[in-house]
Amino acid sequence: MAVSAKTLPFPQSPNSLNPLKTKPYKRKTLRLSPLDETRRNIAIKTLPQFSLLDKNCTDSTTINLSSSVAELCSRGNLTEAITILSSANEMNIYIDDDALVALLKLCEWRRALKEGSRVYSYIRGCRRGGFDVRLGNCILSMLVRFGNLNDAWFVFGRMEERDTFSWNVLVGGYAKSGFFDEALNLYHRMLWVGVRPDEYTFPCILRTCGGVPDLCRGKEVHVHVLRYGYESYVDVVNALITMYVKCGDVCSARVLFDGMPKRDRISWNAMISGCFENGEYLEGVSLFLRMLVVGIDPDFMSITSVVAACEVMGDERLGRQVHGYVVSRGLGVEVSVCNSLIQMYFGNGKWVEAERVFAKMPSKDVVSWTSMISGYDNNDLPEKAVESYKLMEKDGIVPDEITIASAISACASLGLVNMGMELHDTAVRTGYILYVIVANTLIDLYSKCNLIDKALDVFHQIRDKNVISWTSIITGLRQNNRSFEAIFLFRQMKISLNPNSITLISVLSACGRIGALMCGKEIHAYSLRTMLAFDGFVPNAILDMYVRCGRMGFALNQFNNGLKDIAAWNIMLTGFADRKEGRLAANHFNKMLSENVNPDEITFISLLCACARSGLVAEGLEYFEIMDTKYRVSRNLKHYACIVDLLGRAGRLDDAYEFIQKMPLSPDAAIWGALLNACRIHQNVELGELAAVKIFESDKQSIGYYVLLCNLYAGCSKWDDLIRLRKMMWEKGIMVDPGCSWIEVKGKVHAFLSNDEFHPDIKEVNAVLKAFDDRMSAVGLNQAKSISANASKSEIFCGHSERLAIAFGLINTAPGVPIWVTKNLYMCESCHNSIKYISKAVRREISVRDTEQFHHFKDGICSCGDEGYKENLDVKGLSNINVKDVTSESLSPMVSNMR
Repeated sequence: MAVSAKTLPFPQSPNSLNPLKTKPYKRKTLRLSPLDETRRNIAIKTLPQFSLLDKNCTDSTTINLSSSVAELCSRGNLTEAITILSSANEMNIYIDDDALVALLKLCEWRRALKEGSRVYSYIRGCRRGGFDVRLGNCILSMLVRFGNLNDAWFVFGRMEERDTFSWNVLVGGYAKSGFFDEALNLYHRMLWVGVRPDEYTFPCILRTCGGVPDLCRGKEVHVHVLRYGYESYVDVVNALITMYVKCGDVCSARVLFDGMPKRDRISWNAMISGCFENGEYLEGVSLFLRMLVVGIDPDFMSITSVVAACEVMGDERLGRQVHGYVVSRGLGVEVSVCNSLIQMYFGNGKWVEAERVFAKMPSKDVVSWTSMISGYDNNDLPEKAVESYKLMEKDGIVPDEITIASAISACASLGLVNMGMELHDTAVRTGYILYVIVANTLIDLYSKCNLIDKALDVFHQIRDKNVISWTSIITGLRQNNRSFEAIFLFRQMKISLNPNSITLISVLSACGRIGALMCGKEIHAYSLRTMLAFDGFVPNAILDMYVRCGRMGFALNQFNNGLKDIAAWNIMLTGFADRKEGRLAANHFNKMLSENVNPDEITFISLLCACARSGLVAEGLEYFEIMDTKYRVSRNLKHYACIVDLLGRAGRLDDAYEFIQKMPLSPDAAIWGALLNACRIHQNVELGELAAVKIFESDKQSIGYYVLLCNLYAGCSKWDDLIRLRKMMWEKGIMVDPGCSWIEVKGKVHAFLSNDEFHPDIKEVNAVLKAFDDRMSAVGLNQAKSISANASKSEIFCGHSERLAIAFGLINTAPGVPIWVTKNLYMCESCHNSIKYISKAVRREISVRDTEQFHHFKDGICSCGDEGYKENLDVKGLSNINVKDVTSESLSPMVSNMR
């Protein structure tokens, strides 16, 4: 059996039991000077209750001091007894074993660690040899009670003889402190030296077997119980039951329980809690009811166990019955019982009942407040959680690590970053920051508050990172548009830990966001190897990754081979919508109905979006009408926004505006945003400005709406208005994220920023783009615009990130290989026209996914139909261009090899 690093080498002889020293400690003889003799006599004189003693009468002095110490201990006067012991130590007077035993027992009973340490130091100082059994056992018992196992081991080694109690105390001490390997080794050594275990040995060692857990060792100890004839002792059998349930063998525990001729309350509690711990909730509840029938009154442990089971099972009715029983038995004021009831009600979503239980508690501890705070947070009531934390502080209750973590989680839900930072400071000051649960919630807080760098600082300071730590930071990076780093950390995580299904869902979403197909495939393969590909939402996360990467063929294979739940159908509908394939979306919807899958709100959002982008106005209006009447799906603001988008994209701007005016619901920013986007597409500045005014009345911080208005002004050549709007954005501190595009080449994802100067191949990339720019200018196709008279059109052309990524792909991939690029912003008109030209010139299929949709370029034609782009490249004229001539000596040699 492997021994942990804390294992102490077992001695071979009593003199070698001290692992730190090779020789027993021997006190040096203290020779007193005349001055010391005088001080000794003065000290004797000043002792209360003693007459003047001659310095030569050491025997009578010892007897008087020892009897006085014993008398004081019998009266419980520990302070005066320690004072006499200190004086005796200064005068080198020995206190007999009877007095020391009484003093040690009093220190242990009072849990007086400081005084007990002084007694132990005195004994070690005046003992030249070993300890006898009686004194040694008392020292052992006290040291083990105080958790001082190192000194207990030393005393055990210096004992002249050891009885069963000596071994039991040390075995029990190791077991209680979690040193299970040491306890087991000591137990086997005890048997080897011929010491017979008793009814107190077996509960200690069985606790060890259950703590590891080690079922084989537990069964071995069970054999010893039978061999030594202790199978009829209730305490021993209770320990066996506990061991078996801790090791997951409920059947063996039940056999022992049913075979007991007499059961006490501990027997029932052990069996009931064991059933609950192993997921056999109904059996545990049945035993609880049976215990009531046979007349055994349950204690707090029984009630808390069954209440916890009601929470897990979600059986609110049974929980209320148990609550009623608790009140009828007068246990409704017990703190532990009330705490379990609060957790049970919160677990079943009945937070009002939990508040009633909490309000009636005569006294509340930190667990009570923590149960309320975490319960509110788990029931989507973060405001009440924050309020409860503040009330707890006023009540003077010191929070623990769970309280801090729950309060931070509530702050994360509300975006209260300032209060979260205060809690962070509290965690650092109290040391709770070392608890991984606190650090994990801080990562979540900073991630949701867009302070991802602070989240990374907290993450890197965690010593022992668990799966939740890695998953939290990966999710945070993905939420803050740093998917590249999320994938990098995921690969680091796999070196030391096995990701769970939540981790895979987060990193697959990151892969889909930046179009990292090969990374996504790698994770898909990993999920298949680890059998996580069929766990929870992972199949749909894989499906969503393929859809976001634009690989509908892979997506269809995943969809057909997986569980076709409503989420999977919705993901496929979203994929068709992104590609403007409204007919396919409608066919998919009909197929879903034929397979008896009921649509939900998300289904109709995706379906209406597909109709809007494909120009299927009549079909979209029909789906909107029947979703409520035929499919019983209530309309919400998102569905109304889809209809505004449907009408607006079709050029029916007045109808869209009238539809908004007649809505039964108050329109939000998303409704007006859909109208603003339609005005951008059809260059309607007046109506677009009206929509923008409505948007900024309720939402003045969303960057996307400012970008839409900027694009509207730019498309209509309203440069003065555009400059004014950008100045206003700058004054309000509204900053647009820099354009970033990603391309995956040979399994590695490359990121390009606008005006990127740091990529290793940026010179070659710019040379390729310059060659295309020159050729387009030569044939009169370069129509890039600038709002600044001093800005070069070529600089604007080369500054957009998607073109950098495409040029890099052309350089580093074989001729004819399709190029896939993902961008974090909307594609401008200049980029759109330029990529159309490039796809024709090099005879490549180029797919670019922006925030709006997929653009699939082939032979100079885009799948979007040039919707929203006013000045488009003349496809007919482009078809007359001689591709061979375009890619000849006027372009660089690199471009000539791209065909």
